[in-house]
Amino acid sequence: MSIKKVIQRLLFLVVVIWAASTITFFIPRISPKNPIRERFNQLAMTGGFNPADLEVIIASYNQKFGLDKPLIQQYFDYVSSIARLDLGVSFNKYPRTVMELIMDSLPWSIALLFVTSILSFIIGNLLGAVAAWPRSPKWLRMVATPFVLLMGVPPVIMGVLLLFFVAFRLKFLPLGNAYSTGMIPDWSSWAFIWDVIKHQILPGLALILGTVGAWVLSMRGMGVTIQGEDYVLFAEHKGLGGFAVFKDYYLRNALLPQVTGLALALGTLVTSAIVVESQFGLPGLGRVLSQAIQANDFLVIYGVTLFITIAVATLMVLVELFYPLLDPRIRQE
Repeated sequence: MSIKKVIQRLLFLVVVIWAASTITFFIPRISPKNPIRERFNQLAMTGGFNPADLEVIIASYNQKFGLDKPLIQQYFDYVSSIARLDLGVSFNKYPRTVMELIMDSLPWSIALLFVTSILSFIIGNLLGAVAAWPRSPKWLRMVATPFVLLMGVPPVIMGVLLLFFVAFRLKFLPLGNAYSTGMIPDWSSWAFIWDVIKHQILPGLALILGTVGAWVLSMRGMGVTIQGEDYVLFAEHKGLGGFAVFKDYYLRNALLPQVTGLALALGTLVTSAIVVESQFGLPGLGRVLSQAIQANDFLVIYGVTLFITIAVATLMVLVELFYPLLDPRIRQE
């Protein structure tokens, strides 16, 4: 890929980040509600606040967070803070910043999303390729059918089913949380690591079973198309073994468009992972966002949303930049 194309993609990423930041800034301003006033009104309902003192506190916080400035000044301050990776301060967990909350929860989200995305991609594409390959055994082609049927079940519903049948009824695996209650976090202990793995199995299965069917269908379609290509027929007429043709000529070429599909599916994968995290009580971005919504912690809600948008856009651009390295047939002048 030429330097010009790389610069164009990076400029596109900057425009996406600017647009996401602008939307995140103006959407809450459309509402007549003041997030600080809403938060302190909730606290005032529990008692202990004098109405006069409450107004003084709200005015003080408005000044502290810059909400008393003109809108255009607030916007430029917000954009400059985004450029410094400053997403604001949490109302509910003050003085902790939004970025601190995100960084604390990010490893859990990345681990779950990375493992489930890779497994779903590999399993789905292998099953789809086998289902379309005419030389594969019939029983092996039948294995892909149940995963296609599960494609209509969203990961959230799949998580509910797994929680009820596997964790609640059969008690094979824990109901939720990152690790068992009373367990002291110690990553040097194999007992703790195994306990964490057991707690990740159900949310991982919910994401894999809910997404692998789409890869099976798309890969099967690509496989059927590639069967009639000249290079596949030529390899077969050369007398190459069935496995060699399948691996080097059939699967390898059918996988290339699937990489593009992986980039396009990142948004759905990330949002599904966040919802499933919240469902299983994992300490990832999903729980941070869920707690922020329950507490009306607006800066955390907007910060997490903006962070996810920027992360997905960045991953999509990176996949597009590295794609020519995977497919030497692509040449962009």
